[in-house]
This record gives sequence, structure tokens and C-alpha cells, in this order.
Amino acid sequence: MKHAGGVTGKLLPLVLMLCAGCTSTTVDEFRQGETGIASHETVVILGRRQASARETSGDFVECVGDRIAQGANGLSVVPEQEFLDAMFPWFEPRTAPMRPEHLARLMVEEQVAFTMRDFGVRYIIWLDGYTERLNQVGSISCTVAPGGAGCFGYGSWEDDASFNAEIWDVESYNGVGQISTDATGQSFMPAIVIPIPLIARVEANACQRLGDQLKSFVLGG
Repeated sequence: MKHAGGVTGKLLPLVLMLCAGCTSTTVDEFRQGETGIASHETVVILGRRQASARETSGDFVECVGDRIAQGANGLSVVPEQEFLDAMFPWFEPRTAPMRPEHLARLMVEEQVAFTMRDFGVRYIIWLDGYTERLNQVGSISCTVAPGGAGCFGYGSWEDDASFNAEIWDVESYNGVGQISTDATGQSFMPAIVIPIPLIARVEANACQRLGDQLKSFVLGG
């Protein structure tokens, strides 16, 4: 007869792997105006970086841009850094417009208006948010001995990725909507000789869901 503890020991890694692969993602959309985009028009996705402690990462901005550009109905996306370089210094953290009406005032600048037309920008999408680690428990200790080295213990934590997208119509200088997404998941790191990280892919899931929703929103779906 098998010992119950042995069965539990064999099932535990499988349970942890299944749990680590699970995330819960919610998406909320608020529409303020009609949208649509022509084949020659583009979107630019920018990360809010006014608060240095909670800057929106460039990797997440790039991920959302890649997601929006995918598929048969993919949108044309201007790379963030290319746009910022061309618009220097008007879209730097200290000078970037915070509201659509600020954009209207910026467009009186000849370089700003020319660059917008040159890129064919129809929508500016501002991303604001970050991923954080919460509720961390457990500990792992590692030792080195003449017979070898090893780590033992267990740790877990919750990952939360929360992002908000604000969509501006460059043609009308109006905010046409907002989309927010929040993805949470439990990550684990059991250690029996070597640590085995089982990480919840919350930021990847948030990127996928937000990108798909933004594409549908801009297309008018």
C-alpha cells in the first residue's frame, strides 16, 4: 500500500505548476466617442513616466504595440522611441500633454504638427500602470557543504499587473475612451536541492488582453 505522504509529495509539484499557470484577468472599457481608422493612418502608444517610482515600462508598451499590430486587421503602430525622438522635447515626461486639450495647444508648434502628419498619427494611446509583487510568504535557505550544495524551502507570492489606457483622437483633440486591465496570479518557488520558479505570467496576459481590446476599440468594434 502506498504511503499517503508519498502520493502527496508527488502531486504537490503538479498542483503548484497548474496554479502558477493560472491568472485572473479583467478588462473594463469606457467609450466616450466614435472611432475608426483609415489604412494610411497610424497609432502611437506611449508610457506615462511622470512618477519616477511607478513608471510604465517600455517593455510593456512595446508588447502592447506588437499585439495591436498582429493579425490580418493589425494596426500600423509608430514605435514609441522613434516618435519621442522626432517630437523632442514636447513629449518628454516633464512636458508631455496630460489632457487632450493640451495636445491642441501643442499642435500650433510647426514641428509637432509636421511630425504628426508625417507619421500619419490618428490616435495617441497613453499607457499608465505597473506590475507589483504582493503577499510574499515563505523562505528558502541554501547551504554549501563538502558533499555539495543545495537549497531547501518554499516561497510564494501574488503578482498583480494593473494598467490603464487612455485613447486620444488627434483629429478632434478629444479623449474617446479608456480601457483598464488587471491581471493577478500566484507564483511559487519550491526548492529541493535547486529552486524551481513557477511564475504567473500576469504581465503577458495583461498585454494580450489590453492589446486585443485596444485594437477592437480603435477599429470601432
